[in-house]
Amino acid sequence: MINRNAVVAAPVGGLLLGALDFVWIKYVPSPFGELGNSLAVWAVAGFLFAYWGRWGWARGIAAAVVMLVVAVPSYYLAAAVIQDDDVANMYNSVAIMWMGAAVIAGVVFGGAGIAARRPGRWQLAASAMPTAVMFAEAVVYARRIGDRNYGSGPLWTALIDVTLGILLTVLVVDTWRRRLVALLAAVPLTAVGLVLLTGAGFR
Repeated sequence: MINRNAVVAAPVGGLLLGALDFVWIKYVPSPFGELGNSLAVWAVAGFLFAYWGRWGWARGIAAAVVMLVVAVPSYYLAAAVIQDDDVANMYNSVAIMWMGAAVIAGVVFGGAGIAARRPGRWQLAASAMPTAVMFAEAVVYARRIGDRNYGSGPLWTALIDVTLGILLTVLVVDTWRRRLVALLAAVPLTAVGLVLLTGAGFR
């Protein structure tokens, strides 16, 4: 259970997310190891953090943003400790770029995590957000199937993303009828996510 004190939970969650993500990438074999390199997984982490935190709008979104932003230098710190990477990676231009992306992801998916808890017209659409981002990433990987540069990896990674996307719907939506509606809502959201991922250079 997440500590209800967002001031404590957000930085601690960020430290854990970043460090554990690096450990996952380094020690978990492919195709599951690819989840550590997944933008979608980090976005889902922001969603679930706000969803389980049960905070109000301002506190929940701020907590998701802080958690994801702190996770970036935490990732590079773990790399410095475990494999002697340069500590400067924690605050160089690449890290700052990812922190900027973390702010956007925290606002969008943290907000969705809060909306998914609140009855109303947007609840199911918000609940579909983590599924949609996993599906969008799955499409990115599916495009690479058959490319000799990637081998068989993209097929398995895409299947894992789709499976996780479906499981996320089961996790955050309470009845099978509503889960079906949420999965249907995820289709147009997947298209939006794919456009954004493609525009960001993920092909």
